Amino acid sequence: MSASRRRRPGRRFALWSLGSILVALYAIMVPLHSVLYGVNVLVAFLVGAALTGAPALALRHPRTSIAVFTVAAFASPLVVSPDRDRFWPWPWSVPALIVFVVFVLTITMLHGWRRGSLALLLGLMATLVSPLLLPDAAVAEAAGADLIVTASLAAAAFIVGVLLAGRIRLDAELTRERENAAAEQSRRELAEERTRIARELHDVVAHSMSLIQVQASTARYRAPELPDEAVAEFESIAASARGALTEMRRILGVLRTEDQTAELAPQRGIADIPALVETTRHAGASITLNQIVSGDVSTASQIAVYRIVQESLSNAVRHAPSSVIDVNVTSDAEDVCVVVRNTPASAAVSDSPGHGLRGMNERAALLDGELNAGPDGDGWTVTARIPRHAADPLRKGTM
Repeated sequence: MSASRRRRPGRRFALWSLGSILVALYAIMVPLHSVLYGVNVLVAFLVGAALTGAPALALRHPRTSIAVFTVAAFASPLVVSPDRDRFWPWPWSVPALIVFVVFVLTITMLHGWRRGSLALLLGLMATLVSPLLLPDAAVAEAAGADLIVTASLAAAAFIVGVLLAGRIRLDAELTRERENAAAEQSRRELAEERTRIARELHDVVAHSMSLIQVQASTARYRAPELPDEAVAEFESIAASARGALTEMRRILGVLRTEDQTAELAPQRGIADIPALVETTRHAGASITLNQIVSGDVSTASQIAVYRIVQESLSNAVRHAPSSVIDVNVTSDAEDVCVVVRNTPASAAVSDSPGHGLRGMNERAALLDGELNAGPDGDGWTVTARIPRHAADPLRKGTM
């Protein structure tokens, strides 16, 4: 789970808390201003909505919220009734004072000390004009005391907001550092695992394939009495082993390349499918090939098509020996289409899925293609659609 997801519950809780506080203050402010300060009910609703709505508006639109709050703070003390009870504080009522504190704290935490100081100064200046415009609205000492208390609490909220904003920025930087460290550790572990796999392939598989190639190449010299047909078979085995070793060296180069951008050339492509079919025929398979592909096809798509045909032929030879195999590779404006079908097997067929079908499906999926494999009557059919111009997944950072 990423750090941003872990922070979401805390962020939702903060938003719910802010909303609950503002709704409660609005519910208190409107009747209090209407009853105790003699403000018209409609005006009390509008001014209260502007004051309590400004902190919520500050989440996304700080400049607009500062303007709205300043206008509401200027209008709020001017709309009181001259006949109100002079006992109640003015020009800031208690709910309005609390909203002012919440507003300054929200602006400063989310948008920095500059905008926080602007909200603080404009809010205070807006209400400083009230005693000048309405000198008889309240006792001078009471108004002065109210302004001093409001300024003190709002300034304290500003300082707290600056400290909390610094803490939030520090936490965000630490979180980014931890995420970067975790990503680097993951890349290091991935590189180590790729190196381990490359080492195992080199020490075990490549060594065994080298022995097969050497033994097949030297069979004619170690057993001179072999007939020509057997010599040809051994030569074919040696050629297949040499091709497998070439592919193995390419895979080892990819596995040992940490940036995953190594060139994959020389790569097998669509033009190599006839040679692949001919090699498979030497193993005793009966194969017909229909290949009509024109126009440009990306390297990644050619590799995928070749590998899908290769795996399909290998599966057919292994699981349905002596069957007749039809290979069709065609193209249209958007895709290269592959259809490989074999007739029923003349020997026992293994139904275990193995890794071949999974690998073909993964190759097609990496290039946004499609692959379907399954029984077709008594035989088996593999159908694939690969985009002509698919991008190389290794160059996109895909394993």
